[in-house]
Amino acid sequence: MKPPTKAQLARAARRDRIVAAAREIAQVEGWGAVTVRRLADAIAFSQPVLYSHFPDGRDGIVRAVALEGFTHIAAALAGAGPDVPAHLRLRPVAECYLAFAQEHPAVYEAMFSGPTDLAFATPAAPEQLRAGFAALAAVVGGDETRAETLWSALHGLADLARHGRLRPGREPDRLTVLVELFAGPAAG
Repeated sequence: MKPPTKAQLARAARRDRIVAAAREIAQVEGWGAVTVRRLADAIAFSQPVLYSHFPDGRDGIVRAVALEGFTHIAAALAGAGPDVPAHLRLRPVAECYLAFAQEHPAVYEAMFSGPTDLAFATPAAPEQLRAGFAALAAVVGGDETRAETLWSALHGLADLARHGRLRPGREPDRLTVLVELFAGPAAG
């Protein structure tokens, strides 16, 4: 395989700048502030340049941010608790998931809360999504239904906490309850 050309590298760098700018604007002002016009102004590219990278406009840019987020969360979940036996990794994986949601709220929102054309729970799901789900499934013995339920519970905790709907300071207690529900009291 031959190395990428300068033009290909420049195109990839432009695409990365677009995605990074969208993520940064969303982090500060929310996804409502992310428009193709705003991005073009922020990174000094014309709107046609943005559309040449993302023909479906803002939706494609948000999708790219989400896929990047799935790559990062999958790697983080896979690396959570590496020195802990598989049956005891539930808590470190859950902590990692919740920390990611808290530390990257705009990315998390792009991944899970906004409208998207990303296929979930189907063979057409992108590898990034499947890798993150596999990390959750691994801590519940590979059972996909239990993994979906764990994911749902983690997402609920993350989303409710993000919107201030849960009592502050009780995160460790909620996590202990969740771990006990999935693995029994000895795993907490």
